[in-house]
Amino acid sequence: MSESESNDVGEVRGYDLARRALEEARAAAKANGKSVGQGRAAGARGPARPVRRGWSGSGPDQRDPQAFGSLVGSIAKARGWSSHVAEGTVLGQWLKVVGDDIASHAEPTTLKDGVLSITAESTAWATQLRHMQPQILAKIAAAVGNGVVTKLRITGPVAPSWRKGERHVKGRGPRDTYG
Repeated sequence: MSESESNDVGEVRGYDLARRALEEARAAAKANGKSVGQGRAAGARGPARPVRRGWSGSGPDQRDPQAFGSLVGSIAKARGWSSHVAEGTVLGQWLKVVGDDIASHAEPTTLKDGVLSITAESTAWATQLRHMQPQILAKIAAAVGNGVVTKLRITGPVAPSWRKGERHVKGRGPRDTYG
């Protein structure tokens, strides 16, 4: 460098110095036959990184936090637990599935092989529920899906048992004296 150029460099500071260094680097790149001002070349990035397909924007995206219920549902579906979750919904959320009127007079006891056993609070309610079977099955299917409950077994309240011990004799037993 000549003495006048070194004085120029000494006087140039900050932004102007950076600008001059950039211009010199561009001139050197042009002299080597490289494109200038285009940003980095495709191969100059280094190791390959996953390409982002765009911004998620203001709408929901799979990268956003998810509700716990939807995550549990997707895990249950992936592992084949959906039928067990549906059965648990019928028994655990009986009030929401069938409504206040039916739930206040009957409760589910077991669900096995698509047969739901329901115990009514009285024989009159058991009879009423037997007449309402199609409507109850439709409500259950709407809440948890088709095929979870295929049949209802409705019973009335359980009467007291007179049997005591392991061995029994057929017949009416002690009740035959009542009347």
